Amino acid sequence: MPTLADLQFDNRFARLGDTFSSRVLPEPLSNPRLVVCSEDALALLDLDSDQAADPLLVELFAGHKVWSDAEPRAMVYSGHQFGAYNPQLGDGRGLLLGEVVNQAGAYWDLHLKGAGSTPYSRMGDGRAVLRSSIREFLASEALHALGIPTSRALCVTVGDNPVYREREERAAMLLRLAPSHIRFGHFEYFYYTRQQDALRQLLEFTLDTCYPDCRNAENPALAMLHQVLQRTAEMVARWQAYGFCHGVMNTDNMSILGITFDFGPYAFLDAFDARHICNHSDHEGRYAFHRQPLIAQWNLACLAQALTPFASVDELKAELANFMPLFEQHYLALMRQRLGWTATREDDAEQIDALLQLMQASGADYHLTLRQLAEEHPLVRDQFIDRDAFDAWRQQHEQRCDAPLDARQAANPLYVLRNYLAQNAIAAAEQGDFNEVRRLHHILRQPFSPQAGAEAYAAAPPDWGRHLEISCSS
Repeated sequence: MPTLADLQFDNRFARLGDTFSSRVLPEPLSNPRLVVCSEDALALLDLDSDQAADPLLVELFAGHKVWSDAEPRAMVYSGHQFGAYNPQLGDGRGLLLGEVVNQAGAYWDLHLKGAGSTPYSRMGDGRAVLRSSIREFLASEALHALGIPTSRALCVTVGDNPVYREREERAAMLLRLAPSHIRFGHFEYFYYTRQQDALRQLLEFTLDTCYPDCRNAENPALAMLHQVLQRTAEMVARWQAYGFCHGVMNTDNMSILGITFDFGPYAFLDAFDARHICNHSDHEGRYAFHRQPLIAQWNLACLAQALTPFASVDELKAELANFMPLFEQHYLALMRQRLGWTATREDDAEQIDALLQLMQASGADYHLTLRQLAEEHPLVRDQFIDRDAFDAWRQQHEQRCDAPLDARQAANPLYVLRNYLAQNAIAAAEQGDFNEVRRLHHILRQPFSPQAGAEAYAAAPPDWGRHLEISCSS
């Protein structure tokens, strides 16, 4: 097996030049320690789990060393934030260290988050704090285990450097993996700055590296939008089916690959609330849970606007019109799977919505309810205030629930990354104890199967953990 020192780089994005990114070296953490490492993410780079114990891992991913073949770059982009265009964005605290090619020929961006100031830091320090780094690490790996398309996280390191947010905290770095870090905002930046040649160069690069099969289409740009739209529709359908709230669906946080990206004040639902807002900075509820599909379509329209030099407005509008039907198709298929309905019926959406309305009215826990339904658990009825209404719904459900019990359990997680679980792990880590972060990560790697001694992690949240607010500064 190769070691960390043996990684092979082919830095395609760096070769685009200074128009697209700036050369920056990471600012090292003082007295760095490893908080947590993902064996599954190491395997993406053909690295064995024993590499987590190699001191070189901390040196590389706390900014003390850089491979001779790596070319750290801070990317420039813009984007719509809470609906308003912001022309001055970019990697303000992250660096694309380089692109690693594994033995199967797959490319993986190594992106170091919290690496210090860049030309795009906008007066900030370029640092990430320990709590936000842990949250993104856990979310990346937990979503992957649930089958939700996402960037991956390899490790978190922490140092002694003080960082000031709402309070003094410790600086940390997260090593993130993705096949590409190109965002909708990359295209917006070159479109709105009227850099037509660079916009075309970006399109050509994205086609070559992310969507090579679109090259043979009559209009490659339109074909690319079609695939981005399809992937985004499936991703958001999985968010909705598994009760995931992203929290900050700005266009600079939308991946061109249709993967979950840039975790901030995210949350999984506890008690079902279609209008749940997980980001306390989202005063208008723009990114509330029930609005995520509409916002995804709006963001795709922003990407389409940036592609108008390459396709007609009518063609782009026609493509965008496909989003909601595709989303509905994926969402209903996922919910049928979760409920154990193998047949499709015209009233599926109505029946699913009826269950969700009952859950909303009762404050029923979203994940426990669906898992208990899958297990035919007798206590599921206790989740509801109007038990007669639930009994009537369940009678119809049982008439068509024909998937095997093991298939239903395999579609309904027992363990979910609830905010209070993440907060417990963060609180311990901030006191220097990383064991709970590692234990929670281990449990979330297999969310569908019971694990010995992990019963507490499958329970409903305690009262203090039901209404935790997370901010963008997390």
